[in-house]
Amino acid sequence: MAQANMEIDGQAPPARFDKGKSPTIAGGEFAKSAPWVEKYRPQSLADVAAHRDIVDTIDRLTNENKLPHLLLYGPPGTGKTSTILALARKLYGAQYHNMILELNASDDRGIEVVRQQIQDFAGARSLSFGAKSFVKLVLLDEADAMTKDAQFALRRVIEKHTKSTRFALICNHVNKIIPALQSRCTRFRFAPLDADHIRERLNYVIKTEGVDVDKGGLAALVRLSNGDMRKALNILQSTQMASHHVTEEAVYLCTGNPMPKDIEQITYWLLNEPFTASFRYISDIKTRKGLALVDIIREVTMFAFKICMPSDVRIKLVNDLADIEYRLSFGCNDKLQLGALISTFTSARLAIVAATK
Repeated sequence: MAQANMEIDGQAPPARFDKGKSPTIAGGEFAKSAPWVEKYRPQSLADVAAHRDIVDTIDRLTNENKLPHLLLYGPPGTGKTSTILALARKLYGAQYHNMILELNASDDRGIEVVRQQIQDFAGARSLSFGAKSFVKLVLLDEADAMTKDAQFALRRVIEKHTKSTRFALICNHVNKIIPALQSRCTRFRFAPLDADHIRERLNYVIKTEGVDVDKGGLAALVRLSNGDMRKALNILQSTQMASHHVTEEAVYLCTGNPMPKDIEQITYWLLNEPFTASFRYISDIKTRKGLALVDIIREVTMFAFKICMPSDVRIKLVNDLADIEYRLSFGCNDKLQLGALISTFTSARLAIVAATK
């Protein structure tokens, strides 16, 4: 019988794209073009950048053979999936693919999948062949996308197969998981990563890849990531492809976000220039630099907290800016909302002048 993985016409077998594992190809050619979010995904629990208290707790429970059902929740890019996959590698080693069932949001995960695929996997006898643990693992990534019926059906499956199977649920919004499932799992919240952890990991990638990044560029990467490690690596790789020298300006230009000096200039116009002049200046800088009005409003809102003004004026200003952003999310006209933005700051300016008298 011919082998399934035999080479055809002398060509090497195709690359494997297994989630959580570095993609491989004969000769290591894929390493040059691999997305850095996969290339530098932690391969062991010791490599996870942050949340050491959570990782150490899970590691200790694993070593004591007391691993419970897990519910990991938090914003994207904070290490939830990487932690579970690293745990699975530690548990099963080479038998990783035989002992884990991974279902993502892209898979059909209605009630039929719970009754058939998950039920069959959990009920099948373990074929670990000397793996460290005979307990199988079901990984449900993006579990908040499961239907309510599927979640209700999953309750009984978890109870029935607890002796042979552990369930790991991963989600961004824990309130979308029914309370009955939450009570059956040990919950861990993965908060957005600290700037120090992101900076440390970025420095490692920069050193490994030999990227030319200055201090301003690194600070911009950390700031724009908002605690999302995946986003930071994507921005770094995109900027490195577009510019050999990664500077603050290159990072903001690549992502399309307004630079801090542009936001400072726009805020100055809003607080000091007449309505017509402000409208003309802001429209011009939007066109020249390709800025989105919603990005300008978000940055101006954060900058408004740095401006000295009476509390009641600041409250009304932020509330009005929130209304403008809300209207933009429904596709309202940009020019009309830009006029509303200038009007809001004009009212705030008059209120500040009145308060000083």
